[in-house]
Amino acid sequence: MNIHALRRCPQLRRAYATQPPLPELAKVARTASTPLAVRLRRRKQFGATLEGASDATKDGLTPTEQARYTRLKAQGLLRSEDGKVPTEAEWLEQVNVRRSRVRGFRRMDKEGSASATTQVLGRRVYLPNIVMRLVRNHTPPGQPYNPYEATFRIPQSVTKTDVRSLLQAVYGVKTTYIRTDNYISPWYRTAQGFQRRSYKTYKRAVVGLVDPFYYPLRLEDMEPEKRKEREEWLEKNFNIQHARNLRKQELLRMTMGEGKASFKLNAPYATKRSHIIRIVNERRAQRETMVSNAVEEIRSLREKGEEVDYEKIKPSIRKGLLPPKKPADTSSSSSV
Repeated sequence: MNIHALRRCPQLRRAYATQPPLPELAKVARTASTPLAVRLRRRKQFGATLEGASDATKDGLTPTEQARYTRLKAQGLLRSEDGKVPTEAEWLEQVNVRRSRVRGFRRMDKEGSASATTQVLGRRVYLPNIVMRLVRNHTPPGQPYNPYEATFRIPQSVTKTDVRSLLQAVYGVKTTYIRTDNYISPWYRTAQGFQRRSYKTYKRAVVGLVDPFYYPLRLEDMEPEKRKEREEWLEKNFNIQHARNLRKQELLRMTMGEGKASFKLNAPYATKRSHIIRIVNERRAQRETMVSNAVEEIRSLREKGEEVDYEKIKPSIRKGLLPPKKPADTSSSSSV
């Protein structure tokens, strides 16, 4: 590859794939995890991509890499030493070799073996005080879990290169891409003033995987019988539903207040739709009764030849606002 092409295209340092070729499902996961701005730009240029499909070419190039290859080829910067223009697959292989070198990897050929291994370059650090916590991926409701992604919570000082090298050197995990974002704790009012909470400030790393990884004991992946048994075990040992009920009660107590500042609901199910509809129907019937009483009173006054006045029809209107009287319970009364 021409050295001038690398100088003119410094974006080649950024990469998706370190260990080509990728499986088809890994390409689909890479497409789904593309940043929003890039997805919008590609949708405007190439059209929408179907859900569960990949936007990679036959040789595994992303649309960005395809456009880069076409541009360099048109500029005449892809000619090799023998004067031939490399194909897309050959160009991608050369680019990935350079990417691996920039990232701190090196392909080592074993003697007497046709396969090659990946070696992590750099100084070894023993007993690092870095905590990388594996958490579940964010999965929107109704969408399947993506096994070609893994999410970690890492310290803010850890970089993408550190994550990639650690996963490759310690666990032998091959990565395709790494996206990081920082979560900063909001300000909280304390006795010493406004402060941030350190446990709410962290860095998240979304890592693309070459080989799928299924989170252990995930309820959504279990059979109905095993899932029910697992939920019963969780409830028995951790009281999840009981904790939710206690949380709801505490929220109601904080909302309703205590003592004179508290208010009480008219019914135990006052927030249910059936109760609301019943109250609306009762008020509608009460309003219709009030209107009919006022109309009858006005009609009787006109028949008598008297002047219609609000003070005269006021008792009939108030009579319609009173709740209906309940019949007396004579069964429980006893004679003296």
